[in-house]
Amino acid sequence: MANDKARTRILEAAALVFAERGYEEATVREICERADVNLAAVNYYFGGKERLYIEILERVHSRQGQQPTMPEWPPGTPAPAKLRHLIGSFLTHLLRQTEEPWEMRLMMREILGPTPAGRKFLAAQFRKGFDQLLGILDEMLAAEVPAYKRHQIAFSIFGQCIYYHAAGRIIPLVVHERELQAHYGVEQLAEHITQMCLAALGLGPPVACPAAKHGARGKRRKTVAAGVS
Repeated sequence: MANDKARTRILEAAALVFAERGYEEATVREICERADVNLAAVNYYFGGKERLYIEILERVHSRQGQQPTMPEWPPGTPAPAKLRHLIGSFLTHLLRQTEEPWEMRLMMREILGPTPAGRKFLAAQFRKGFDQLLGILDEMLAAEVPAYKRHQIAFSIFGQCIYYHAAGRIIPLVVHERELQAHYGVEQLAEHITQMCLAALGLGPPVACPAAKHGARGKRRKTVAAGVS
């Protein structure tokens, strides 16, 4: 029982230290001091700082409900509809309000600046969603679009989603509460990001202009993007 309590104290202390300082700047000495354990305890219970860090990442990921559920669609589903659904799934996962402040700081540190200790772990978590997004883009992009450009487009889409997670405490400071409630839910943001993506790819009308103002070309784009609504 005493061993279990010591191990728990180490995990709790390390989570805060890693979130505050990042993996590289965090020290085993500070973690042990905060946990009130012997300096050798990290090696004894976890085999070292790296394994301790990975276990904390795994615990955060488990608390957040594992990775986003990957949607499945019936045959014939339009690619824009798949895109919107996938974006909505990713936003639902990101915008959950179940995480502690330190969890958000820790995961954003790892996403924005992956560490050698966490890179393999995060790659396994994000790879499936990234591959599914690339599959959707394959349905919409011309065959001659190179792989690096497809990857950049995919990162841009995920980047828009991640922004609303990273700026979750900033947006309410600059946006009125009524606007926040009406336009920043998962459904509204998924629609907006999808429209932005389709417009950027030339598959939808400009976001800020009615499609009717763009003649036959606008009508064609509206038809292509019809699967979103």
